[in-house]
Amino acid sequence: MIPTLHYISQGKTPQEHLENIQKACTSGVELVQLRLKKQSEKVVHETAIQAREITAKYQTRLIINDYYKVAAAVKADGVHLGKTDTSPVIARKALASWQIIGGTANTLEDCEALLTKNVDYIGLGPFKFTETKENLRPVLGLNGYLTILEELNTSVPIIAIGGIIADDITAIMKTGVHGIAISGEITRNFNSIPELKKLINGGPIQEERWISEEKRK
Repeated sequence: MIPTLHYISQGKTPQEHLENIQKACTSGVELVQLRLKKQSEKVVHETAIQAREITAKYQTRLIINDYYKVAAAVKADGVHLGKTDTSPVIARKALASWQIIGGTANTLEDCEALLTKNVDYIGLGPFKFTETKENLRPVLGLNGYLTILEELNTSVPIIAIGGIIADDITAIMKTGVHGIAISGEITRNFNSIPELKKLINGGPIQEERWISEEKRK
C-alpha cells in the first residue's frame, strides 16, 4: 500500500535535507522522498545512508529520487524516476522485488507509458506551477486530473504533485487521486503534517473518491 502523503525533501545542502527529513518523520509523515539535485552520486549515497537511518527509526518509508543504484545499495523502500531519468524497466533489474518504483507523468500518454513499464505508483502533475517541476508542461489543475483519471482507469495509485498547499487538498482528492506529494508547504511548517493527513484521508472525501472510482470501473 502506497502512503497517501509523500514529503519531498528540500534544503540548500544535503545536511539541511537530512534535518528536514528528521522533522518530517518526527511529525508523523509516512513516506519521504530524498530529492537531491546537482550533487554527485557519492554525496547522494552518503546522504541516503543517513536518511535511511533516520527513516528506519520512525518506520517511515524512504524513496530515493533518480538514483536507483543508491536506492538498491542503501536498501531504501524504492526509487522515484523523473521523465528524463532512467527507464523503470532498467531500474527494476537493479532493485529487489519488494522495492517500489514511482514515475513522473504530465500527460495521459506519460501515464500510459509508465503503466506498460509496471511502475508501482505515478506522480502526476504539476497541479500548478512550481520551480521544482518547472520542466513539466502543461499545468494540470483540477480539470487535468479529472480528465486523465477518467481516461486512464487504472488501479495503480496516482499521486498529485506540484505546488500543492493545504487549501488545495480537498478539491484534489475529490478527483480520485490516491494521495498527494508536498514539498514547500511541509518544509515551511512541519507541524502541519497531521492536519494534511486528515485532509487527505478525511471520511467524506474518501466516500466521494470511492464513488468516483466506481464510476470509472
